[in-house]
Amino acid sequence: MSSPGTDAFGQYRQWVGRQREERDVIGAWPIRAMNATLDIRAPDPVPGDEVPPAWHWLYFLEARPASEIAEDGHPQRGDFLPPVPLPRRMWAGGRLHWLAPLRVGDAVTRSSEIVSVEPKTGRTGTMVFVTVRHTIASGSTAAIVEEHDIVYREAPQPGQPAPAAQPGPPGAPWQRTLTPDAVLLFRYSALTFNGHRIHYDAPYVTGVEGYPGLIVHGPLQATLLIGLAAAHAPAGRRLARFEYRALAPTFAGLPLTLHGQPEAEGAAASVWATGDGGGRTMAGRAAYA
Repeated sequence: MSSPGTDAFGQYRQWVGRQREERDVIGAWPIRAMNATLDIRAPDPVPGDEVPPAWHWLYFLEARPASEIAEDGHPQRGDFLPPVPLPRRMWAGGRLHWLAPLRVGDAVTRSSEIVSVEPKTGRTGTMVFVTVRHTIASGSTAAIVEEHDIVYREAPQPGQPAPAAQPGPPGAPWQRTLTPDAVLLFRYSALTFNGHRIHYDAPYVTGVEGYPGLIVHGPLQATLLIGLAAAHAPAGRRLARFEYRALAPTFAGLPLTLHGQPEAEGAAASVWATGDGGGRTMAGRAAYA
């Protein structure tokens, strides 16, 4: 069967400019639960404590009725996001800019806008990239501006090999290895109310989407890389910006190694994750202020 051309998806550009606003309160329990999930031994959070960078993904969770959930576990498309009919939907990457801290107890708003819809053709066929810009504010103060890239892809052809992951540079001075297991993936899915079945439903991810095992979440990898960059911030500096891109899937039960190295005389850092075979699964760059 031939793949649909990119022109077939041009109609979804009409979603550009769609907006929505949501409200939430920064509670302590999601932070306590994330500490437990990532095996971080920390005091229980109290009002006024800062939210760690990227842990804003624990808030503004989309709770759609069960009758509005698609086969893949995501909410059905066509409300805020365009109803792109390609079966695979993945977190492709993004850019984060921290302007002010979020704190436990804050009443917050998130204003979201679709800023681009771009059909493309790659090695694996037709894809559609959708970029959403989120602005999170506490009161009248903008705290985080985020651009989130979502990619919709075709199903794999029978026998089609996965693209080979490319290795990162050797000798990074910052390294940490962990093995994300099915329990970690399930707990992260629960904390972010992410129903995507590729992260917890082994028969679905192998039999329907054609992957060899449960897939480690893109935002989970990004959270770990951001944590690595933040832990190595130069004295007197803080993490101000982070951009990242998913490169290849990695799977539950396999080692995942986080790497990092400073650059620009300590004003920035390159970070990346590698899977079991040493190929990069995600790459990012942090900037400090």
